[in-house]
Amino acid sequence: MKFLDWYLKIGVVSALVGASMELFMIKTDDKVTVLESEKRAWENSPEAQAVRDALNPWRHVEAEGTKRS
Repeated sequence: MKFLDWYLKIGVVSALVGASMELFMIKTDDKVTVLESEKRAWENSPEAQAVRDALNPWRHVEAEGTKRS
């Protein structure tokens, strides 16, 4: 019982930090949902596929490897 006040202070501070993190997540949920849907739409677009193909220098080697298998 010597350190009871110390444990209570740690518990209160931990609860406040956790509550503030949850409040932040609740407040930003709509923004994150919009960003994720925009990202998925971009990843499935033909422009994104063209960029992936252009930036992959090994695309010809990978294509030959899959043809041989």
